[in-house]
Amino acid sequence: MTAGNSFGHLFRITTFGESHGGGVGVVIDGCPPGLPISIAEIQHELDRRRPGQSVITTPRNEQDEIHVFSGLLNGQTTGTPIMLMAFNKDVKSEDYNNLQDLYRPGHADFTFQQKYGLRDWRGGGRSSARETLGRVAAGAIAKKFLKTQLGMDIVAYVEQVGPVQSAIDPESVTLTQVESNIVRCPDAEAAAHMIALIETVRDDGDSVGGVIRCLVKNAPVGLGEPVFDKLHADLGKAMLSINAVKGFEIGSGFAGVNLRGSEHNDAFYTEGERVRTRTNHAGGVLGGISNGESIYFRVAVKPTSTISKTQHTVTREQEEVTMAAIGRHDPCVLPRAVPIVEAMAALVMMDHYLRHAAQNQSTSIPESVAQFS
Repeated sequence: MTAGNSFGHLFRITTFGESHGGGVGVVIDGCPPGLPISIAEIQHELDRRRPGQSVITTPRNEQDEIHVFSGLLNGQTTGTPIMLMAFNKDVKSEDYNNLQDLYRPGHADFTFQQKYGLRDWRGGGRSSARETLGRVAAGAIAKKFLKTQLGMDIVAYVEQVGPVQSAIDPESVTLTQVESNIVRCPDAEAAAHMIALIETVRDDGDSVGGVIRCLVKNAPVGLGEPVFDKLHADLGKAMLSINAVKGFEIGSGFAGVNLRGSEHNDAFYTEGERVRTRTNHAGGVLGGISNGESIYFRVAVKPTSTISKTQHTVTREQEEVTMAAIGRHDPCVLPRAVPIVEAMAALVMMDHYLRHAAQNQSTSIPESVAQFS
């Protein structure tokens, strides 16, 4: 029996730690040996996720300096379990003392109390988004393998905040564009409106949600399993495991119901020696298996639950009360969630690549990655 702290099969991660504990981290098992990876590369991804990085994120000032305890030697993976950890530094648990007996609306306080008979009220403990640090650290390693050995690129960006939407062509988006502003929207005009909206909501003591779009480019054909472990099913599980995510759709998603089969089917054609599709309503996945086109999906993120507006709630003794949260929180979590979405996509793609390679190693492993099989 598992407590749900691990993810993946051949490339498997186990995260640990709490928001106000000693630190947070991850153990990665199944990473092939000989992959060049530096601490700086891992730290770069964590810096994109860390709190306190802009005026529209939480002011909690954690540097999230990563420490390597095992699995790396002379800048390469050794094939043994990799343990990475960042110590919590800017902890203000006293901000949560008044919440020991209250159930915060939108949070996991009530369900944790009912499930375990107790809960860590200090920032949510294990249910805090601080847990995702370990995912991003592991994702940095997966992204490095996928990029250098397979040429695969994974880019996510903020497509919508509240009612403000970007109309940019997803296929044209680059990481440089995404990182060009604090809201991580590659559409400069939409980004300015998004930032203004977030600042307005923040000043009002409230929060706002939105949508993150992610593209996986240059994924090889054949990744995924045809029944329970469909590639898009595992991507969905990965995304829905992220704090505050309430929706996932791949390809045409819900909009596809407005099309007929003759419109929605992606017609095949040949491009040299490669079979392509003229459209990509399937989002790069057919029958649970990648078809070689770009894999794209969208993730809906709810407004941050912790707000300073007065809300109605109950105590553990079921007394009805009102509360206004204090402490530090993001008025919009989307900018910091972008690298988390990328990391979880990388973990899924890495795991399915290794599974595919293990099953088809006599015919399907490119020579450039044969040393990693």
